[in-house]
Amino acid sequence: MSRFEQDETVRALGEALATLRRERGLSQAEAGAALGMTSQGWGLYEAGKRPGLYRPDVQRRLTGALGLSVEDLGMAAARLTGPGAAAAPTGVASPGRAFSPHQPTAPQRSRERLQLSNDDLAPWAASGVELEFDPGRWPRRDQGCVIDLCDGRRLVRLYDRADADRLYVRGGSGGLSTLTELERTEIERVAAVTARFDE
Repeated sequence: MSRFEQDETVRALGEALATLRRERGLSQAEAGAALGMTSQGWGLYEAGKRPGLYRPDVQRRLTGALGLSVEDLGMAAARLTGPGAAAAPTGVASPGRAFSPHQPTAPQRSRERLQLSNDDLAPWAASGVELEFDPGRWPRRDQGCVIDLCDGRRLVRLYDRADADRLYVRGGSGGLSTLTELERTEIERVAAVTARFDE
């Protein structure tokens, strides 16, 4: 394998790692902190400037910090470089656009609100507290999350971690010390809590 091909593969793995991190709603600093490294150290992996990204043990550590698996990294890299991936641009081209005196602003992601009716998350949040959550954002560890299940139920829990098959959360009738596993196949949507409003 030539050096150029090797560099392209590392670059693709780095881009896949960056994509997975962004999907989790984490900054480079937050992801790096989970491994005791700086944001710059994490960024070197994403930029493809650390060839250690080839090593399975390094891939396990990096994806583990995101609550994912090495297989998730491989699938993300395949999405970026596979047959369905967008072709790399070959030059600068613009079809142009007609002048419009009023340009609409970018649509804002709609946030939703929910009022707690139980003390399953006390002391983090008690009955009567209103939570605002963002359906487009994945929660971080120890962050509140709203989980919509396929059977129509809605759970509010503290996010712990996730792997390819399960989501691990705390809270419920057993309190915050109880860790619960939810099968990903049972989950329709997970949204991060972004604000709490006490009465």
